[in-house]
Amino acid sequence: MKITKEQILQIMPNAKDVADLYLPYINGYNEVFKIDTPLRMAHFLAQIAHESNELRNVKEIGSKSYFERYDTGKLKKMLGNLKSGDGYRYRGRGLIQITGRANYMAYKNSPRCKGDIITHPELLEKPLGAVKSAMWFWESHGLNKLADKDSVLAVTRRINGGTNGLESRKNYLARAKEALNV
Repeated sequence: MKITKEQILQIMPNAKDVADLYLPYINGYNEVFKIDTPLRMAHFLAQIAHESNELRNVKEIGSKSYFERYDTGKLKKMLGNLKSGDGYRYRGRGLIQITGRANYMAYKNSPRCKGDIITHPELLEKPLGAVKSAMWFWESHGLNKLADKDSVLAVTRRINGGTNGLESRKNYLARAKEALNV
């Protein structure tokens, strides 16, 4: 299925200045990653709308000291960060904000990734890298199956590890369903 700029803007009105950067990649790779039904696409677009602030933030925002929390304790272990500075280096990037050395390595080692994102994590800030990494995360974490069940709660938990931004995600999903006639 292909989506239009008008549909993107119906879901994410604040994306008007950047929608054209991402739309060719969303339409070019959605079949590859099997985000190929209106319901799957509605869930995908709702989640990336929330995670990327309507396609406007493809890099997690914060000072270096903010990301130090990813370098110690439970978060360090969960994210697979190995040394001081990994939290900042491998902060959330892409439209779904993949985070941590372990996630970056998993994507790099997948057949879907064509660049050296360990050495150059900023590649996930480019439109191609931002879209493909989000779609890889979606596919590799079984999110099509959860979207098929129409469970915004389950999809959110799988992406976020909790329910952060659940109301926002629900609102985007309602817009996406309307835009895509789901």
